[in-house]
Amino acid sequence: MDVEKLLANDPNPEETQEWLESLDYVLQREGAERAIYLFERLKDRLAARGISLPSPTNTPYVNTIPPDDEPPYPGSVEIERRIRSIIRWNAMAMVVKANRSPLDLGGHISTFASAATLYEVGFNHFFRGKHGEKPGDIVYFQGHASPGIYSRAYVEGRFDAERLHRFRREVEPGGLSSYPHPWLMPHFWEFPTVSMGLSPIMAIYQARFNRYLHDRGLKDTAHQKVWAFLGDGETDEPETLGSISLAARERLDNLVFVINCNLQRLDGPVRGNGKIIQELEAIFRGAGWNVIKVVWGSDWDPLLREDHDGALVKRMNEVVDGWFQKYTVEGGAFAREHFFGADPRLRKLVEKMSDEQIHKMLRGGHDPRKVYAAYQAAMDHKGSPTVILAKTVKGYGLGEAGEGRNITHQQKKLNVDELSAFRSRFGIPIGDEELAEAPFYRPPPDSPEARYIQERRKALGGYVPERIVDVEPMEPLPTLADFKEFLDGSGGREVSSTMGFARMLGRLLSLKDFGKYVVPIVPDEARTFGLEALFRQFGIYSHIGQLYEPADKSSLLYYFESKQGQILEEGITEAGAMSSFIAAGTAYATHGIPTIPFFIYYSMFGFQRIGDLIWAAGDMRARGFLLGATGGRTTLNGEGLQHQDGHSHLHASTVPNVMAYDPAYVYELSVIIEDGLKRMYRHGEPVFYYITLYNENYIMPAMPAGAEEGIREGIYRLAAAPAKKRLQAQILASGPMVPQALRAQEMLASMFDVAADVWSVTSYKNLRYNALRASRWNMRHPGETPRKSYLERAVEGIEGPFVAVSDYMRQVPEMISPWIPGRLTTLGTDGFGRSDLRKKLRAWFEVDPESIVLAVLYSLMQQGAVGREVVDKAIATLEIDRDKAFSLFA
Repeated sequence: MDVEKLLANDPNPEETQEWLESLDYVLQREGAERAIYLFERLKDRLAARGISLPSPTNTPYVNTIPPDDEPPYPGSVEIERRIRSIIRWNAMAMVVKANRSPLDLGGHISTFASAATLYEVGFNHFFRGKHGEKPGDIVYFQGHASPGIYSRAYVEGRFDAERLHRFRREVEPGGLSSYPHPWLMPHFWEFPTVSMGLSPIMAIYQARFNRYLHDRGLKDTAHQKVWAFLGDGETDEPETLGSISLAARERLDNLVFVINCNLQRLDGPVRGNGKIIQELEAIFRGAGWNVIKVVWGSDWDPLLREDHDGALVKRMNEVVDGWFQKYTVEGGAFAREHFFGADPRLRKLVEKMSDEQIHKMLRGGHDPRKVYAAYQAAMDHKGSPTVILAKTVKGYGLGEAGEGRNITHQQKKLNVDELSAFRSRFGIPIGDEELAEAPFYRPPPDSPEARYIQERRKALGGYVPERIVDVEPMEPLPTLADFKEFLDGSGGREVSSTMGFARMLGRLLSLKDFGKYVVPIVPDEARTFGLEALFRQFGIYSHIGQLYEPADKSSLLYYFESKQGQILEEGITEAGAMSSFIAAGTAYATHGIPTIPFFIYYSMFGFQRIGDLIWAAGDMRARGFLLGATGGRTTLNGEGLQHQDGHSHLHASTVPNVMAYDPAYVYELSVIIEDGLKRMYRHGEPVFYYITLYNENYIMPAMPAGAEEGIREGIYRLAAAPAKKRLQAQILASGPMVPQALRAQEMLASMFDVAADVWSVTSYKNLRYNALRASRWNMRHPGETPRKSYLERAVEGIEGPFVAVSDYMRQVPEMISPWIPGRLTTLGTDGFGRSDLRKKLRAWFEVDPESIVLAVLYSLMQQGAVGREVVDKAIATLEIDRDKAFSLFA
């Protein structure tokens, strides 16, 4: 059926008019709800007759809220305009000053210039601070708009002018970070947002976590909104739109996206040949969001009222974004000719307007009345999240310096004439003699502007943004006594460290007064990791509970969803699960609640796939535990190249506040988790933990006496050589390579008369960091007694060569090479993974016991302790293929 053809050719206009008049009658007498009901029933009747209707996901290119439905503006439009202008000026001046030679520090003017009204309406009427009767809102500010947020803080009196002068000068105390960074400004910023796409997905899962806290009775978040400000170009990032269906599915009406549609990205138009607002409307409406478009300012309302035959709306619909950008740059005469001149009816609409009036007709995102109406509608909406698509001009107010131009994102410098034009346009009280210096301006404390801004923030509960850490140290915390069964070993049974962790997590969840704060997070792999036993006992969180009977209801461990459920089973999304980890791991600051996330996932799909989010977690001072399960390149033997992780510990070494551990035994895991809980939740250290777990079963021994400190620090002697011999060596091993090293120890003693000690290295990263600290101190204090790191003290006076082996790339153990006596020989799993039996894989990557033995003997040869013939004989005896391909290149 050609619907468009039918709509274009009405065979019975009189009948059509009767239907339309009937609809108007219902609207007038019974209201919109009744009209919608009747319309839906008509659609149902057509569907029942087998006639399908098109499902449009777009509305016309006009504002969603008609002028007659706009609420009265509650504040002083004029005072707010003056405040907004002052904030614009200071934001611009800050960036201009930072880019005067010889500084050239960079910065962005244009993003905030386009979004100033969007932010200021929020600041004056919607964003709740943390000091009011209701919980403060959570606001994700667009990263490139940071100068505007600093400028407002200055006008509010939170910053002095000296701080604005220190924009992007972060080494000395008091500097302002280039973008929102809680690590650098821990009392101001809450969320790092400049890495595009991260704030939208974090905001979605933050809004869901707020519901989680509320439903589980940990905090009343019913009146708390989550606002996320982002750019239209940012929506091309997969993280931006990748989880919007979850927000609708979870009915997150506590979430508001504000998309600043200035139609430009760095290099040019976002959709020069299309319409980004229409595109995003279709995407969000299709996903179930409430969509509010703020396209046109109030200047357009009279024209739209006179557009009786729809010619103006038709023209608005057909013009692509590239032309709208052109109209901004070329001015009113060009718009009159190109936009309105396309139809005589449109030309007549503006015949009494000057070119200047046409040029100054605002886009919706610059009209505070339109923005306020959209925000209030978002506040009032129930049942689904809201997205506000606000059309703006990038670089608004910069004029010839870059308003609406492709270069505007990189605009950082203005000359005196451009500063003068900016000052005059926004009425900033700065004289010509001062203009060249672009001085900052703050209204006097007794001015209407200063009083107004303080009154509004006081009414809304204080300043925003503000990061407050107001949480007591957690007491009591689990002690090693609570882990006794794991410290005592497995009693001769073979178990995996993943299995041990699953039991440990169940124990933590069951601890009175502590367990309620534990937040287990899994990306659809709970059964893989042996966590399904927790489903029935603790429940899987769902805001709407369980509306069905699970297929496995007859089994003991059935899939149980509950509104009070504790487990966050996120589905197949590591990015979403990591966003939940961030929300839970920062709840101590965001909510004053010390929730403890345990996020367990396939180790390969952590740092490699979602490293940007993990980096953001570090910036946000998140706390909690990342568990990289099914770790190792040879231990996960059946999955092959894309699943086998041999480098996550290398990635982990790049995030400064990640404590990375690679335990071999469950007792090591117990000590690490117990110590992590103390460091993060008793002492408040800004760290979080990465721990690798494995799916290989072997006997878990009891913890040796005195091993605790070494486990925490990163190394301890696990097994001394069974007997003293002339030839001595040291084997450093981690994770499932420890049993391989112990087998090599036996072979060296029985076959080659070498006494080798085996050391368990639980954290190469921790050893390296502490050694670097000592080395740095020594370099800067050459006249004082040198300090020695834990590693240096542990290996001091130890005889024999050192050989290190792990299920990770050689670079991981090589991190400690400078502090090992003599030369450190490393074995690792460099190269792509592949699927096979573990024994064959370990031979392929040369981390099997035979390869360890060869490495020890070769190291002894290099030290002159044995001759070449010993190594040659060993190669033959151990049946090692001399000419085997190197795994790194194969």
